[in-house]
Amino acid sequence: MTLTPPDADPRRQDGQQSRRRWSWRPSLPARWHRFSVRRTLLTLVLPVMLAAVGLELALTWGTALQAANSAYDRSLLGAIKAIESNVSTETGGLSVEMPYRLLEFFELTASGQVYFRVSTEDGLVEIGNAGLPLPAQPLKTGVPRFIDAEYFGAPVRVGAWARELDPERSGRRLIIQVAESTNSRNAFSRALLIQAMWRDLLTVTIVAATLALVIGWALRPLDRLRREVEARADDDLSPVDESEVPADAAPLVRAINHHLARQRELIDGRRRFVDDASHQLRTPLATLATMVGYARRERDPERLAEALEALKAQIEDTVRRTNQMLALARADTAQVEMAPLALDRLAERCARESWPLAREQGIDLGVEREPGDIVVLGHEGQLREALLNLLHNALRYTPRGGRVTLQIGVDGPAALIRVVDDGPGIPADERPRAGERFFRGSNVDLPGSGLGLAIVRAIARRHCGDMEVAAARLDAGGLERGTAVTLRLPLQAPAVFPFTLKAG
Repeated sequence: MTLTPPDADPRRQDGQQSRRRWSWRPSLPARWHRFSVRRTLLTLVLPVMLAAVGLELALTWGTALQAANSAYDRSLLGAIKAIESNVSTETGGLSVEMPYRLLEFFELTASGQVYFRVSTEDGLVEIGNAGLPLPAQPLKTGVPRFIDAEYFGAPVRVGAWARELDPERSGRRLIIQVAESTNSRNAFSRALLIQAMWRDLLTVTIVAATLALVIGWALRPLDRLRREVEARADDDLSPVDESEVPADAAPLVRAINHHLARQRELIDGRRRFVDDASHQLRTPLATLATMVGYARRERDPERLAEALEALKAQIEDTVRRTNQMLALARADTAQVEMAPLALDRLAERCARESWPLAREQGIDLGVEREPGDIVVLGHEGQLREALLNLLHNALRYTPRGGRVTLQIGVDGPAALIRVVDDGPGIPADERPRAGERFFRGSNVDLPGSGLGLAIVRAIARRHCGDMEVAAARLDAGGLERGTAVTLRLPLQAPAVFPFTLKAG
């Protein structure tokens, strides 16, 4: 017999569903979920953009200072060169003819005071503003050096230059220094920074406005979806069209469609139950009413006793039909909590519960099982209902003196429960319909509802399994005899369940 793999793995249900996956995901405060998507995105994006603007302004300030120093230092070097060209040592001493016009112009461009100093390296001869600070590192001949310093408490930028005092007699050097106030270059840097700040703020404003408009445009399909759902009729549970929603919202629409499908299933189950109840209870109730009327008119005690006995049998049959319909409704739609259970123990217990009926019918009810626990993930109450229905059907249709065997085993990844009887069987051409509601074989004349196998098949499918119906055996003439109903359920590995199994 070929085993068909189940469509789904029941181990993915309830508390034993799947392994927990740990991943770090940032979560927003609960109150933020009340905000709109536009407000949430803007609230998250704007601080990041402003922080980026702050970093960019800091870099701009450094770049502006570097550019200002580069430009203004060239002016300092020009003033140094002008003074250096007016230094003379021809008379044997040191003389400097100061370019005062140049210094006056330099003061105008510097927007502050300008200082100069010309001296020998040993400091014996000094002309100009004494005490101008020198760089901390020794000067190299012919290489200008610029430093930021303070002179009489005011910030200045100092340029220094060293050259040989007398090219024909090396060893003595002349130091020329020119310093200016940093007000002009700082004002230049601030102007660049303010321009960059206004430019960045304008960029942030444009980006924020564009983002708000784009978000609104991107959310229009969801707004249209909302209007379509609101305009639906109360009983319209058809799937929502996900072809016109953004890809990010498609999983949400699929989840909604899944929920709608479950609601349709529940509603269809309730509707089927009402239809089944009206179909199955109308005739028995009418019969009961007729029988009660007959009993009330009957005066013969013996015939009255017969009528009451028939009435009792009809009531028991009606109660059984009602219980079967309730069981079928629960198997179709009721939420069940799955748990690991020992299917072999449950089957043996159901067999013990059926022995009184077997003795009453004069039928040999036996159990055949493989050693060890056969563990499945299931609902004990529903599986018990299925097994009792299988045994009741087999005992009901097996003639007195016949045999019914409950077999429990394993076939690959599936657990098997098979009930084999000596009854009339189901014709081969009618077996594909076995498990349909109210279906009964054409070769039986006992009263019944035709719901027993329907209950078994519904419970099997709720447990990701299935039901198969076949002939029990072939007689000497090659004719099929009896019925073998097999219930297949996916196995669970006992090693993963260290706790006590149910149905023990």
